[in-house]
This record gives sequence, structure tokens and C-alpha cells, in this order.
Amino acid sequence: MAVASANTYLLNNKEYPIEIIRKNNKNTYLRVKDSKIIVTTNYLTSLTTINKLIKNNTTFINKQLTKEDLKKEDTIFKLFGNSYDIIYGFKDTEIENNKIYTKDLKTLNKYLTKYITNIYNERLDYYYHLFEENIPIPNLKIRKMTSRWGVCNIKNHNVTLNLELSKYNIECLNYVIVHELSHFIHPNHSKDFWLLVSKYYPNYKEIRKHLRTNS
Repeated sequence: MAVASANTYLLNNKEYPIEIIRKNNKNTYLRVKDSKIIVTTNYLTSLTTINKLIKNNTTFINKQLTKEDLKKEDTIFKLFGNSYDIIYGFKDTEIENNKIYTKDLKTLNKYLTKYITNIYNERLDYYYHLFEENIPIPNLKIRKMTSRWGVCNIKNHNVTLNLELSKYNIECLNYVIVHELSHFIHPNHSKDFWLLVSKYYPNYKEIRKHLRTNS
């Protein structure tokens, strides 16, 4: 049996390897496995014939490659700027060496909800006590929002933070917290407001730009 790589297959600006396996068999088979296009054929089959086979099966290939890529995305989780592989089948949930070991999706979601909430609370408490200005004790709310990173409700003292911030570097969460706490003093985006933000987060412009370009 001989194995050769003819070229690559392009889909959505991403290259996928094509592997040709030659055997003493009569028929030619095409399959997609591990994000690779595998053609098993006879020793005498020409590359022209193989390329034609691939071209005639682009719908099947595209569908299979897309499915495999989606599966990979489902097992990769971003947490405070780091990417983790999720590995199921373990009794306890642990985060170690860019891997999250857990029992199942339900167990993972329960663990992450508590984990993320604790970090949000810790960061909010830290910056609340850092403020020299007289601001009320904030009540933390966490929810997924599509158009805002945070909301400050001056009347009920609620600070609502976007759950999606948990995917970004912790500096992004810190900046949004400072931003919302500053609204207790300046309920607008005036020059004084931004001066207050810069007092507690001098590089806020850099973080704002990062959030805008990566959201």
C-alpha cells in the first residue's frame, strides 16, 4: 500500500489536506475523516481522475468538512482570554493545562456559572473598594447581551455585566466594571466621565479598541 498527498482542498479560505491511498483494489473510494479528504484507489488511477472525483463530490466534501469543524468548535471553550479543550467523561470538573475535564455538558455549565460568577464578583468588589468617590454598593447582575458590555442602573444600584466578557482577557472585564461604576458619579459620557475612567483604568482606550475589533 502506498500513501501520497496530492494537494490541498480549499474551503472558506482554509486548506484541508488530500491524502491518496493506493491499493490493489478495483474501485475508488472517497471519504472525509479528521478534516482530511482521503481517496483510496488503485495504483494505476491517474491524478486527473482523482481530481475529477473530488470536483464531482464537492457538495458532500463541503458538508462533511463543515460538520467536523463545528464539532471541534463545540469542544473548545474560551475562558478569560485562554482557550480550553473540553474533555467529557470525568467524575469531577477540573481546569488544568488548557483542558477542562468534566462529566457532561450539564455538569460543565453548572461549574462554569459558579466559576464565572465568583470572578465577576471578586473583580467588582475590588474596584468598588478602589474608588475614592462615594458610590453605592453595586448589585451584580450577569446576563448575555448582544449590544452592550455593561449597564449601570443608578436607581437600584445594579451593575449588569455581559456574560460574553468571560471569553475575553480579564482586563476587558476590569475595564467594563470601572466604566459602569464611573456612571454612578457621571451618568453620561462626558469629558469628566472619561477622566474618571482613566483615573482607575489608564489604558481604557486600548481595551475599548480591543473589544470593538474582536466582538
